[in-house]
Amino acid sequence: MANKPKSPMPISERAKQFLPFAAVKGLTEALEKKEKVALSKTEISEDLAAELNEKIHKVKKASIVTITYFYNDDFIELTGAVDQIDSAYRTIQIGDNFIDMDDILGINIVEEM
Repeated sequence: MANKPKSPMPISERAKQFLPFAAVKGLTEALEKKEKVALSKTEISEDLAAELNEKIHKVKKASIVTITYFYNDDFIELTGAVDQIDSAYRTIQIGDNFIDMDDILGINIVEEM
């Protein structure tokens, strides 16, 4: 009976040697961060501020809204049901997101409750 030669490495381990690797740890993340252009918060006119204030006062708990706001050097558009409106802290909560009313650039009431 002839002995079958054993492979020096299991097949599952052989495939790993061909996987890509990062020569410099964190390089990919650093490049992605650098590629992102940081946006600056735009100042809104008094007319737009008055219009936004009027719309915010129409928003009720459980209303479905789409809000465009500035957060973390970017503009975010979020649609969802309003969980809470806090006039004292000037925030609107949609799910886990707390939106500062001063950062809102646009609001559209999709469905009123």
